[in-house]
Amino acid sequence: MPIAYYRTPVGITRITQDGDFIAGISIRDEEYEVSPPDTPLLQLAINQLEEYFAGKRKVFDFPIKQPGTDFQQQVWENLLQIDYGVTMSYAQLSNQMKNPLAIRAIAAANGKNNLWIVVPCHRVIGSDGSLTGYAGGLWRKQWLLEHEANVMGVGQTRLNF
Repeated sequence: MPIAYYRTPVGITRITQDGDFIAGISIRDEEYEVSPPDTPLLQLAINQLEEYFAGKRKVFDFPIKQPGTDFQQQVWENLLQIDYGVTMSYAQLSNQMKNPLAIRAIAAANGKNNLWIVVPCHRVIGSDGSLTGYAGGLWRKQWLLEHEANVMGVGQTRLNF
């Protein structure tokens, strides 16, 4: 499985490729040696992440595929519908999915997302507007939301939690 490590403003990102798809993008707290991509697809993913961090990309269009249950796939598909710079609560997401009692299951599926930033789980917040659990750490979630708000030039640019 080809792997590349890429330095972002919030840490080292590990990108994995499985066949013709990007299967994982995750942030690391440990230091890794940045490695050049071995494949054109890994290079494309890095290029698009660079554009995202430069404020020039809002949607990713490289092929992605991550393993998960049908329910998890449904949650991740719904996450892809959350526009850049917009947040949604878990309750809103469960209502959008026409499954208002599944808030905890949706949150659990959100936490199993292996495609950091690309499947924008960072855009899901608590009903009271608070930042809630994030595998990359709440400070990164806050950074990503502030980055998107700044690029959009709208809304709150400093989130408090």
